[in-house]
Amino acid sequence: MAFDYDLFVIGGGSGGVRAARVAAAEGAKVALAEEYRMGGTCVIRGCVPKKLMVFASSYRESFADARAYGWDVADGTFDWPGFRTHLHKELDRLEQVYRGLLDGSKVQIFDARARLKDPHTVVLSTGEERTAKHILVATGGRPSAPSIPNAHLGISSNEIFLMDKMPKSILIVGGGYIACEFACILNGLGVKVTQYYRGAQILRGFDDEARGLVAEMMRDRGIDLHLGTNVLTMRAADTEDLASATFTGSDPAMGAASSDAAIPISDAEYSGPVWTKATNGTEKVFDAVLFATGRTPNTDDLGLGEAGVKVGRRGEVVVDEYSQSNIPSVYAIGDVTNRVQLTPVAIREGMAFVETVFKGNPTKPDHDLIPSAIFTQPEMGTVGLSEEEARDQEPIEVYCTSFRPMQTAFAGRSDRVLMKLVVSLETRKVLGCHIVAPQAGEMIQLAGVAVKMGATKEDFDRVCAVHPTISEELVTMKTPVRTA
Repeated sequence: MAFDYDLFVIGGGSGGVRAARVAAAEGAKVALAEEYRMGGTCVIRGCVPKKLMVFASSYRESFADARAYGWDVADGTFDWPGFRTHLHKELDRLEQVYRGLLDGSKVQIFDARARLKDPHTVVLSTGEERTAKHILVATGGRPSAPSIPNAHLGISSNEIFLMDKMPKSILIVGGGYIACEFACILNGLGVKVTQYYRGAQILRGFDDEARGLVAEMMRDRGIDLHLGTNVLTMRAADTEDLASATFTGSDPAMGAASSDAAIPISDAEYSGPVWTKATNGTEKVFDAVLFATGRTPNTDDLGLGEAGVKVGRRGEVVVDEYSQSNIPSVYAIGDVTNRVQLTPVAIREGMAFVETVFKGNPTKPDHDLIPSAIFTQPEMGTVGLSEEEARDQEPIEVYCTSFRPMQTAFAGRSDRVLMKLVVSLETRKVLGCHIVAPQAGEMIQLAGVAVKMGATKEDFDRVCAVHPTISEELVTMKTPVRTA
């Protein structure tokens, strides 16, 4: 059978674009369909705009630190409309970069939604049909909202970058990295942040000591974090709610200001307060509610059922170690498979797919020992096993230190950092490395190389310290704090 294409990619995110380009470079005839904007979650509504907001939010503390270091500077105000305009210009630029890369690789682009008609045919929202020898599903995921009354009044991480106005107060529901990152970002931008998480501690699945310190530092910065707490119900606030509510923002017209009032935000108006009731009985009014309660694979109305593709209970495309579904011609990579929801992982899965299908070199994507960073304030970087995971696996030693870093201690801040190595008692390999510190994301990338190579604690010890730095502690901890 003659096909229109060797490969048809559904989804223009980082993984799909990389797979399309590399396959085309191998001589394959490739097409790609994207219904929204090229670049996917990471570029348009995830990693990139979030990190730019992290940078913006960090200046609040920098102004205070600068004064401690002798600079005559004032706090000033944060101009959200101005920042947002600049932000979206940058996202527009990056989208054009992605389009240029595809055009340069001679990948045909369809700005349309695509769904499977059968194992070799896709139907576009324009009404066109195209056939392909191989179909790659790379549609990513989307934020999921909880099943509570009036949840539609809340926003998700998708909408946070599109707000016309910055709220004075916000409730963030969730305890994962997205919830915690935005709690820190918005707090740094002057928003009074309350965070509810139903679990016993934020950042479930990460090392207990590391996530405990992040929670402590978030509270020290003024985030009102409530654990074991969730939203029961919510509704648009009415006149009676507004009359009786104590707002936590800094606008006197909206209620009493807190003792740690937020810095002024220019052009900040209210789009409509929301009344909430929590599981602990608390009733509060917030200017906005942000749900960061998980993500769902984008498989709705993709025609997977018609094509016979198996989908898991969470809506994910079920694939084998080579990213192949139960239908031989259909593959899937990235968040839509619900394996590891990280952009670099989706890219590597796309590369492995091309190696397997177009280069004749069966390659499994490597999901072991993936470094990751959480861009809270301070940041958290991690690679390998947490102490809790490691001790369930084998006898271990734990090397750990926590201290006040020089830069912020001089400025009079109470910030603490954490450096931690989890070591196998038998092999001496470093099973896990966990860092809570400014620029932890940068540090963990380099530490990840050593851990991935199988470095032992003695390998770390043989490295001369770079002094004075925070990261030198990784090679100067000589005595374990405990064994398990």
